[in-house]
Amino acid sequence: MKSKVAFQLIFGVVLFLGCNNPEYDILILNGDIYDGSGSAAFKADIAIKDSVIVGIGDLSEFKATRIIDAKGMAVAPGFIDMHAHLDPILNLSDCESHVRQGVTTALGGPDGGSPWPIKTHLDSLDKIGVGMNIAYLVGHNQVRKNVMALENRAPTEEELEKMKEQVSQAMEEGAFGISTGLKYLPGAFSKVDEVIELSKVASSMGGIYTSHLREEGLGLFDAVEEAISISEKAEIPVILTHHKAIGKPMWGKSTVTLAMVDSARAAGLDIKLDQYPYNASHTGISVLIPGWARAGGNEAFIERVQNPELRDSIKSGIIFNILNDRGGEDLKRIQFAKVKWNRNLEGKTLEYWCQLKGLEPTLENGADLVIEAQVNGGASCIYHAMHEEDVERIMKHPQTMIASDGRLVRPGQGHPHPRWYGTFPRVLGHYVREKSVITLPEAIYKMTQLPASSLGLTNRGSIKENMMADLVIFDPNTIIDKATFEEPHQYPEGIHFVLVNGQVSIDESKFKGLKAGKVLRKKH
Repeated sequence: MKSKVAFQLIFGVVLFLGCNNPEYDILILNGDIYDGSGSAAFKADIAIKDSVIVGIGDLSEFKATRIIDAKGMAVAPGFIDMHAHLDPILNLSDCESHVRQGVTTALGGPDGGSPWPIKTHLDSLDKIGVGMNIAYLVGHNQVRKNVMALENRAPTEEELEKMKEQVSQAMEEGAFGISTGLKYLPGAFSKVDEVIELSKVASSMGGIYTSHLREEGLGLFDAVEEAISISEKAEIPVILTHHKAIGKPMWGKSTVTLAMVDSARAAGLDIKLDQYPYNASHTGISVLIPGWARAGGNEAFIERVQNPELRDSIKSGIIFNILNDRGGEDLKRIQFAKVKWNRNLEGKTLEYWCQLKGLEPTLENGADLVIEAQVNGGASCIYHAMHEEDVERIMKHPQTMIASDGRLVRPGQGHPHPRWYGTFPRVLGHYVREKSVITLPEAIYKMTQLPASSLGLTNRGSIKENMMADLVIFDPNTIIDKATFEEPHQYPEGIHFVLVNGQVSIDESKFKGLKAGKVLRKKH
């Protein structure tokens, strides 16, 4: 009871005013307004009517159905997540794990994967309702799979035309652009000319291109150069998604990739980046396996590893990747996240699994277990193979947006990467307040106005009159992520109110489960 009273005294009392004709639906009073532009905060009140911001200034004399006293708190536009894995949304439509981070809009369909067809999926979301605003990209991998399955070859002219037609169809149905996952199958089998041709279709309809680069380890420079060439030849804005330099040989090399971005921008190309604020990545264990070995799907992979000569080649490729890429030279750096066939491994490392089976934790034995995991159906893993200096350097770049690369989740589901729960509060608490890597206005800009302008969302991402009332009210002195690599299922602290389209979805830190979001479709 005492803490509740303290909360009301420190963070403000929410009042319900009984009046017959209140001027506004909601008044937010006494807050420190960060408008999303990167400018310093200013003190003002905000009036909301019919889901729209209709007034900013001294509004203390006006009446409203709901008044929120935001004294001592930051009021920011709702955060926009430029890289979200929304696959579970039909079951987790309230989007709690994102809304609790202050996210009011998320872009799905990353890394080359997306629903198909887009229209059917968006219509389904319209029917069930969503807890935040949802937008989608069309995935190159999905389109290629639709036309060519997992074949390791270039498309015929007819197949390329079919893929172009599907990209056009997705854009007509509301996609905001195209994403690639050139590290994954079947995107890894594509040549750059194919990607350029498909990107031209998205570009002609006002879309953007986001890319999980072909390589983020030893081949990083060539991969960034490839993305820049796609921007130039397809005349399309490009976002290097979850940008990183992974594997010990590449630590520190973000100095080069960021210089490449600057040079491309100086030449007139629209190149941006997004990033999650952690020095560990998350993806399937198959990322350690050479792409050629997985052509044709898992049954074909199982056949190959039964051939002693092919198995030796596959093992050599896995060992190379453990040494030079996601493995970080150490089996302890590979941590299981979701293992359907052995839940006891979740949260444990590849080294632990070796020891559990009575094996020495050598690279060779680790590679054998990677093969075993893939034969069993695969697993998702956390890879502790990035350097903190690169994370901070990329975060400081003026064209870097914050994005979670997080998947919608409920507590208790697997052993996820903590970014699924903590991305945006971690930036504001750890990197802004504790480490001063960037300022609070800069961080909010990277979460709001910069992504909104990149998506062409003219009515979100800023606090201005006539903008949609997507807002986050948080305490800059206490906001922090709580999810860790050891205990990931923890919601952040310090976010007291989240408004989605003018509805209070987080109310005095309590999640209300509202379906206040909208399904966004790009207009062409």
